[in-house]
Amino acid sequence: MSSSTVPAAGAAAAMLLVGTSTAVSATIADYPVLGGQALRYALAAAILLAVVRHRRLPRAGLTPRDFLLLLALAATGLAAFNVFLVEATRHASPAMIGTVVGAIPIVLALVGPLTERRRPAPRTVGAAVVVTLGAAVAAGLGGGSLHGVLLSLGALVGEVAFSLLALPLLSKLGPLRVAAYPAALAVPMLLAASVLLEGTSSLRLPTPTEAAAFGYLGVLVTATAFFLWYDALRRLGAARAGLFAGLVPVGALVTTVVLGLGEAGVADVAGALLVTTGVLIGMRQPAPTDVEGQAGGPDRPARSEDDEQRAPASAERK
Repeated sequence: MSSSTVPAAGAAAAMLLVGTSTAVSATIADYPVLGGQALRYALAAAILLAVVRHRRLPRAGLTPRDFLLLLALAATGLAAFNVFLVEATRHASPAMIGTVVGAIPIVLALVGPLTERRRPAPRTVGAAVVVTLGAAVAAGLGGGSLHGVLLSLGALVGEVAFSLLALPLLSKLGPLRVAAYPAALAVPMLLAASVLLEGTSSLRLPTPTEAAAFGYLGVLVTATAFFLWYDALRRLGAARAGLFAGLVPVGALVTTVVLGLGEAGVADVAGALLVTTGVLIGMRQPAPTDVEGQAGGPDRPARSEDDEQRAPASAERK
């Protein structure tokens, strides 16, 4: 089994889970969006922090730089992303927003390697273009005003920050804590934004149906998907992991068909095939070696404190 098979499967599962949120979110359409996101992240943070405590991981010893990175990740990759996304829906079609935000594979393929002091790999960039094209076809392109495009670009920046700001933290904190801490930090930010943009009436208890939907979003789409994504990001690197972001509309399509909420059209199937083709092309690219032999590159991920906990057991099996 290839060393990239497990993290690739994790990245695929994470993005497919995120895609399922489209259908589930339809059941909470009447609940204030930002307040709902605060509930979702609060539940996810509680679960992830409980897992961190149960595993008795060593203290992280956060430096001021670490805390600022976590705060920036929560502010941009979670809180601001949701604010931009909500505001964009008022000025652009969901298809157009999905097309703009769906460009994340290209951005990560280009910018990700630069953060690791490497040049972008042509094959990976080409694969990212194919993936992005497939996501755009599946989304349907759509239309909107210039204001809507700019807000969608803001959401794209937040989505990119969600991955790139995590990279320098993963080797020290591990995927569990990098998933947990920003989720907890984003809760008060989203609550404040909810009161400001949606009014105090946004802070209401969800109905049983809404609570079930938030439970699904918090447990699977947030806690589970965040951990899987950050684990894959740490092992594959931003450029290769970013290819799997194109699977979000595929997950939405599959969920819609399985739940009987719609049918798959020609564009849907064509987009899904393009995304799959792009991912396969990109994953055939050999993972780049570390810069100057440093640990932490996609070929040889840095040992986090999560790994240190597993080291004795691994040594016994050898």
